[in-house]
Amino acid sequence: MLNRIVERSLKSRGLVVLLACALGAWGWWAATVTPIDAIPDLSDNQVIVFTEWPGHGAQEVEDQVSYPLTVNLQGLAGVRVVRSQSAFGFSMIYVIFEDAIDQYFARTRVLERLSLATTLLPDGVTPRLGPDATGVGHVFWYTIESDRHSLRDLRTIQDWFVRYQLNAVPGVAEVASIGGHVQQYQIDIDPNRLRTYNLSIGQVIEAVRNSNQNVGGNVLESNGTWSIVRGVGLIASIDDIRQIVVGARDGVPIYVQQVGDVRIGDAFRVASLVKGSHEAVGGVVVARTGANAQQVIDAVKTRITQISTGLPSGVRIVPFYDRSLLISQAIDTLRWTLLEEIALVTLAHVIFLMHFRSILIVTAPLPLAVLLSFLGMYYAGISSNIMSLAGIAIAIGVLVDAGIVVTENAFRYVERSGIDTRDRRAVWHAVLDSTRLVSRPVFFSMAIIVLAFVPVFALTGQAGKLFQPLDAGWPRPNDMPPGRPPRPRRH
Repeated sequence: MLNRIVERSLKSRGLVVLLACALGAWGWWAATVTPIDAIPDLSDNQVIVFTEWPGHGAQEVEDQVSYPLTVNLQGLAGVRVVRSQSAFGFSMIYVIFEDAIDQYFARTRVLERLSLATTLLPDGVTPRLGPDATGVGHVFWYTIESDRHSLRDLRTIQDWFVRYQLNAVPGVAEVASIGGHVQQYQIDIDPNRLRTYNLSIGQVIEAVRNSNQNVGGNVLESNGTWSIVRGVGLIASIDDIRQIVVGARDGVPIYVQQVGDVRIGDAFRVASLVKGSHEAVGGVVVARTGANAQQVIDAVKTRITQISTGLPSGVRIVPFYDRSLLISQAIDTLRWTLLEEIALVTLAHVIFLMHFRSILIVTAPLPLAVLLSFLGMYYAGISSNIMSLAGIAIAIGVLVDAGIVVTENAFRYVERSGIDTRDRRAVWHAVLDSTRLVSRPVFFSMAIIVLAFVPVFALTGQAGKLFQPLDAGWPRPNDMPPGRPPRPRRH
């Protein structure tokens, strides 16, 4: 079969050249659209379920939240293992699926099961899915700095303006906030005042909750027009809270300000962000799974430039981690490596063969092979990273060996046979015979090299034996920074 392929290729040289050009153009297109990243994504195919239950200890969260969710999520189709971790006030469930399962199919199945499992949880506890990202999705970090604003003001700007703007960038799964102080309306109840008015804390809580809502009414028809009737009751300031009626005594209303002090305070936090020698407010941009990290970072930078004009005076966004620098340096290094290899191969042929056409024969397949590799990477869902591009660079040496063997054998065959190179038909038959002679050894040598990598391709995940949860930028209570979470508990 190999001999027939060689003969057919020599007879249809024009078609072979045309096919090579078409494949090269196709590979060039694939190289431009293949996602680029600095490091490969080796994360498990997982869905993270996050549940908050403020004020409760880890054991309570474990018994009443983590355990019911873990048991109910184990029976989903394609689930390989379910892990959980419980801490003060929150629970995380890691549902790890088989690699062949589509991630969004997995998220849909988990969401369907959560709609049933929620009935088993305490009142007011609602689980939610983490973002569709992985542990290597943190592509851009920034801080919000100002000499005129407090940490509370900067955190408010981050939570209510910057985060929403960056979340709308295509390819961004989540923008997590870190550091600063989350603003809260706080009511400090005085027990002595409550006792004086014969009220309970529950009555105060219920009164505040019921007062912070809008109420819809009906419509009034007048002169052929409708006037919509509604009651606006959303709290907008501290004075609104102070004027909430908690009860009445002898027909006189009792307000919140009479039983406690109302102020703006800071929410409880478990971590902070320190930049240099001072505390800062920042954010983490998490890229969506399968997104092109370079394109996401470029889009985020463009968006930051656009929104910087709308920030308060003196407030600026300062990047302090940008993976695009690592990506560009890695790509440049490997690009120069490829060019150096091609140049060395060409120089070797110039020195030893001194034949221009043979140089083209050996050198031309090198860029074509690189482009075809990008074509396979694109349709296999593999990103361009340090490992994949380094593999391409290593494989060039193998291609060079095969090309040199075929070319040198053809030269030797023509010289030994004393063929006149002006006799094109005799040269054609000489090339055919010499290529047939080495086609099988060259083919099987290439096949053996490929088979040597089969054990690497056959490696499987070890999630069932060893599990290290990967941070994917999921929602956290207040401002828990990204990083490795506590040790999970297995069920």
